[in-house]
Amino acid sequence: MTMTSPSTTVEEREAILEAVRDYAESELAPFAIERDEKHLFPRDSLRRGGELGLGGIYVREESGGSGLSRTDTVAIFEELAKGDPTIASYISIHNMVAWMIDTYGDDAQRGEWLPKLTSMTEFGSYCLTEPGAGSDAAAITTSAVRDGDDYVLTGVKQFISGAGESGVYVVMARTGAPDSGARGISAFLVPDGTPGLEFGALEKKMGWRAQPTRQVILDGARVPASAMLGDEGAGFSIAMSALNGGRLNIAACSLGGAQWALARAVQYVHERVAFGEPLAEKQSILFAVADMRTDLQAARLMVRDGAQAVDDRAPDAAMRCAMAKRFATDAGFDVANRALQLHGGYGYLQDYGIEKVVRDLRVHQILEGSNEIMRLIVGREMLRPAGSASMRSAANEQVRSAS
Repeated sequence: MTMTSPSTTVEEREAILEAVRDYAESELAPFAIERDEKHLFPRDSLRRGGELGLGGIYVREESGGSGLSRTDTVAIFEELAKGDPTIASYISIHNMVAWMIDTYGDDAQRGEWLPKLTSMTEFGSYCLTEPGAGSDAAAITTSAVRDGDDYVLTGVKQFISGAGESGVYVVMARTGAPDSGARGISAFLVPDGTPGLEFGALEKKMGWRAQPTRQVILDGARVPASAMLGDEGAGFSIAMSALNGGRLNIAACSLGGAQWALARAVQYVHERVAFGEPLAEKQSILFAVADMRTDLQAARLMVRDGAQAVDDRAPDAAMRCAMAKRFATDAGFDVANRALQLHGGYGYLQDYGIEKVVRDLRVHQILEGSNEIMRLIVGREMLRPAGSASMRSAANEQVRSAS
């Protein structure tokens, strides 16, 4: 079933989620542990996901995407993460790239890249973070120097998912003076195979082992001026607007992974007998699973609220996305960790899959803006003088263009 329509009915939405659920249960869940252990990137499974519409979930239909709302999108990512949080999270990053090209690209850029990205015959990577500029994204030093009809890009990007596998890299680089801050950053589409585009060694990670993470090295990589995405100097705003949706997606992936772990914990405590009675009959266990379920539901409601804010283009959408990301990724990791604890020693064994989910969800508290940065976003918005538009962050300004 191909996913369509930005305003789905209840019946359409359930049919979409059922199709996604089938995909997660057939293409992701059965292979999650093996892919994690052997660091296998599932190109073929992802391309079958592209046939379903997972390559451009919120890319507009006229651009070849599924055109779904952010409210429907977070439900989709929760279902995908029940199959494998690692691959669900990679699909999220890929969708960020496709959405950026759809939203900010010109007709030629959309025509060249979106058919490949929405079908997932090629993959996309988002290149913002640098070795010396993590949370302080406005401090990036990768440069883009104009040379005739081209730009020459030089610098290093760190922690890039899909590096070495993607067909196109959305690279944030400085076109302004070194001290120009966020206003001097532009976005570029750098195709795979561009001379001067190189990759570091595979990172050895705690989790997310089935998706490749490398440095992206730009050693005088030359691209035509037509490769600029959006206007010159708009790169930081473009990057931040993409992160609103990315934060919701990763929060939803935390919900899905944690929900899977909770379901396994409930099953285990029914089966396990200790001191002459099933664990499920012990009050401490009842309280534990009740708190886990409650925490996940509270997080789910916050994620839905953030998604609704983006759909409505609410002026406080960036703050609501930040709150949802912080709360849901903290809750998701905590619930998965408690599910491991309820399994006792068995939870620590690879065969049960719980320890993998714990490892996978831990990084969600760091990426797409660390949870400390989410607190900064919320706190600054709360303390901003009423009506002071000049103090609004780039993320808050740009979210109005998000759809």
